[in-house]
Amino acid sequence: MIPNDPVMLLSFVNLKLRDFYKDLDSMCEDLDVNKDEIVQKLGKIDYHYDKEQNKFV
Repeated sequence: MIPNDPVMLLSFVNLKLRDFYKDLDSMCEDLDVNKDEIVQKLGKIDYHYDKEQNKFV
């Protein structure tokens, strides 16, 4: 359901966060995806969730 490639995942997640969800927890719950896996995959390309901006930067 969500992209496997980290760069595509970054784009997908940030779009969803910007347009549909108030925070990462809400998105993960609604899409039934593992938050830790997303954080880990995006961390490998040096992106981390910024709660105040509600996006990975």
